[in-house]
Amino acid sequence: MYYKTKIIDTVRIPPHRFEEPLEEVTFDILNETYVGKMDKKLGQMLTVTDIEEIGIGKVIMGDGAAYHEVTFNALFFKPELQEVVEGEVIEITEFGAFVRIGPMDGLVHVSQVTDDYITYDAKKRVLVGKETNRRLEEGNRVRARIVSLSLKEEGKIKIGLTMRQPGLGRLEWIEEEKRKSKK
Repeated sequence: MYYKTKIIDTVRIPPHRFEEPLEEVTFDILNETYVGKMDKKLGQMLTVTDIEEIGIGKVIMGDGAAYHEVTFNALFFKPELQEVVEGEVIEITEFGAFVRIGPMDGLVHVSQVTDDYITYDAKKRVLVGKETNRRLEEGNRVRARIVSLSLKEEGKIKIGLTMRQPGLGRLEWIEEEKRKSKK
């Protein structure tokens, strides 16, 4: 899930950037400082969307920089348990498929791909259903549900996905099931 959040923080503007436009410098420093950082409550920060207010700068003795209190809006991505997400298969391994969902990757274990028995073809790097012959390959678009989640502030993110429920799986499989149910 994507969230837009208002944040108030103090930004240090180094003296060598005093001649540049203040809002531009502040925007750069905020993005350099926070983009990609993980917060347990907010998720992973993707970008600063806009700056609402920049307070008057204060200089601290012994440091030539100016410190400004800044109010800004930022875009975060935080996956939620039981959330249904769409993504692209980016890697197939013998134990499952890694799926890119937004800026993060999740794992669909082989036991969670379909109800069918799954085999791994190492040469073609594909997962194949024994009875249905359904194939899951890199580049396929899929819909999955988040069933396990571990977000650590150190950047260790683990997302477990399932595609074994109705309405989930490779997008082509979902369309195929819709056509079958209409007949």
